[in-house]
Amino acid sequence: MFDRIRNWWRKRIIKRSRISEDQWSRAFSAVPLLDRLPDDDKRRLRELAILFLHQKSFSGAHGLDVSEDMSLLIALQACLPILNLGIEWYRNWVSIIVYPAGFAPERTVVDEYGLAHRMKQPLSGEAWLRGPVILSWAATENAGNLDGSNVVIHEFVHKLDMLNGAANGFPPLHIEMDPGSWSRIFTEAFDDFQQKIQHGVDTGINSYAATSPAEFIAVLGEVFFERPEIILRQYPDVYGKLKSFFLQDPVGR
Repeated sequence: MFDRIRNWWRKRIIKRSRISEDQWSRAFSAVPLLDRLPDDDKRRLRELAILFLHQKSFSGAHGLDVSEDMSLLIALQACLPILNLGIEWYRNWVSIIVYPAGFAPERTVVDEYGLAHRMKQPLSGEAWLRGPVILSWAATENAGNLDGSNVVIHEFVHKLDMLNGAANGFPPLHIEMDPGSWSRIFTEAFDDFQQKIQHGVDTGINSYAATSPAEFIAVLGEVFFERPEIILRQYPDVYGKLKSFFLQDPVGR
């Protein structure tokens, strides 16, 4: 009964959407990443984006006015990872904050001697556990240009990773997926990637992925959707796991 009511409500939201065809056309044209999607996937992505915009709240920082077109551009890219998972995978949080450019939150970092230091680190995106997603519009505006770098996908993969606690590179897996196999394959790949970065090997994957398992899966998420052949070539077993998790095969497209 609950599922029927929920599905009815979602169809009602989609049917009542006031997003014009011109807006959809501009948004899809601005994200070359979406060009290779089949028409049926584009239709489902539109419906997910409508639900996403209905559920989430956008606000601008430092005086930025977040327009409907900007929100739609973010929503389409944010919903790509959950295209075959569903909007419920973005549950238990609401807010998306958009800065005009990069931002530098101040944090306390404890060094190896136990001394605390106040530091500012420039960022283009951030995802908080049970909190908002924060994005830089300067980094988001052209995020879907198929260069293997996509701050929107990166931060929303963090959100998927956080569904079972703090981000650690181990999101909640589907019931048919083996957690032990996931841990082994990603640990081996992460260790190998760190070694390659230390030795200056060009993998085609952003070296930021070497900083932690959480960043490893988030960066790989960007590459999986934008330049999937890189992961398939470098780490075919990892590609297989990502394919099983996202229920998508970008190389197959």
